[in-house]
Amino acid sequence: MPALTSMTGFARSEGSAEGMSWAWELRSVNGRGLELRFRLPGGFDGLEAGLKEVAGRGLKRGNVNANLTIKREEGVRLVADPAALGQVLVLALEIAGRIPGAEPPRAEALLALPGVLRTVAPELDEAVVAAQAAAVVAGFEAALAGLLVARQGEGARIGAVLAAQIDEIAALCARAAVEAAGQPAMQKARMLEVVRGLLGEVPGLPEERIAQEVAVLAGKSDVREELDRLDAHIHAARALLAEGENVGRRLDFLVQEFNREANTLCSKSASVALTATGLKLKATIEQLREQVQNIE
Repeated sequence: MPALTSMTGFARSEGSAEGMSWAWELRSVNGRGLELRFRLPGGFDGLEAGLKEVAGRGLKRGNVNANLTIKREEGVRLVADPAALGQVLVLALEIAGRIPGAEPPRAEALLALPGVLRTVAPELDEAVVAAQAAAVVAGFEAALAGLLVARQGEGARIGAVLAAQIDEIAALCARAAVEAAGQPAMQKARMLEVVRGLLGEVPGLPEERIAQEVAVLAGKSDVREELDRLDAHIHAARALLAEGENVGRRLDFLVQEFNREANTLCSKSASVALTATGLKLKATIEQLREQVQNIE
């Protein structure tokens, strides 16, 4: 039986290959669809399209941030950017010339300015570049597998919570059925008593017509339809939990239907006990909704 999968998770993988070390960090949170954001250092930008395709085969929903860090183990050196250094030097000398007694700009101060120094990696042959790219892609696949495991573990925990909440909703519906069993008859008797009192004050009203109207009003307090629909939603929710895979959107829609029936039940309530049960039902449905937002 497929397990529920959460949209929340974290995974990391790291390794080294061909004179460099790399590390992937993947973070996933809730999202309406699947959104992938990559942060790749220079030289690895061309991998993004293929990595997104790999991720799309394993993930269906969620906002995922993938960050790649690269460290060159040797051969990287600092060089001055001639154009940037020339511009900075001209400006520094010009400013120093306008200030009486100012000392000439110092080399270390100029080199500390942003953009003056840059790193230069040694030229690599195509075989080394291809090997580094392959290692980075394999590392991403390992991190993605870890993320899937993390999301499935969180999904199993949420699934247990959802099952308990659905059981609580079922128990509250059963209680509401008992509390509402005599509500239409009680409402009808109460309304007839009020109307008969009015008939004594306003003679000439046809009693049969009034009785029909009272029956209609009493029928509006009957919550059996709402309870039947809630029972059907409970069975549907349990079936989705059993199905497990990619059911988040359908569970979210079902929770909206739960909430609609609970609102109607509360509006039809004619007793303190049924109203209290209806409010507890709405609170539990809201807790269910919050948890469902995490499911893929």
